[in-house]
Amino acid sequence: MGYADVAAHFRTRIKSGELAPGDALPSVAEIRDQFDVAAKTVSRALGVIKSEGLVTSRGSLGTVVAQSPIVITGADRLNRVARNGRRYAPGETSSGHRVMYRSVHDPGICQALDLEPGDEAVIRIRVFRQDDHPTSVGVSVYPPQTVGAVPELGEDERMVTQFDALYTERTGRAVTKGQRTAHARQASQDELDALEISAPPHSAVAVLVTTVTFHDEEKALGYWEDVYVPGAHVPISD
Repeated sequence: MGYADVAAHFRTRIKSGELAPGDALPSVAEIRDQFDVAAKTVSRALGVIKSEGLVTSRGSLGTVVAQSPIVITGADRLNRVARNGRRYAPGETSSGHRVMYRSVHDPGICQALDLEPGDEAVIRIRVFRQDDHPTSVGVSVYPPQTVGAVPELGEDERMVTQFDALYTERTGRAVTKGQRTAHARQASQDELDALEISAPPHSAVAVLVTTVTFHDEEKALGYWEDVYVPGAHVPISD
């Protein structure tokens, strides 16, 4: 096992919420024993995740998880639920939950979901927060065929079970996740308000946006978009 493997182990634990901001990592000696590696290997591994802003040195406490180290994508939230059942990381909450039936005109969303401009879809919006500070706005859009199988998507309440699990359970069709993409654009005023960003009128505030589309073997099922507060560290993986 090399230093990259050790770094990946702790990166995954931080990303999944198993290690929360302020939690101490095991000592160098404990990590050496756990992975049967040399002290130099441990040092390089810790150096990697320090350079990523995931951990920091804290004197007698050793190496600890950095405060609000990363903001994960909605798709990674699905992975976290599958891994350990946690919908939220320690200190993480969400607010501003809204569920709306709206006509969709955005060309990108229409193309992703094979909708005609003006077709109706369910749009769910929420703001994710870490230690009560907004970190991202999550928007999910579902076409009528998905809502028909999972009517809970159209109800104005938080989902207890993820939509993909409910869809597969009820239709017998597996849900696959498409390629995540990321791009930067100017934030809308609604997004600035949700992220609690004060900016002069008509000023441009750049935000990072990630998107992903979900499918079964025949059709598109949902489109997810995450808009991150400026300065957020967002891990992008396959």
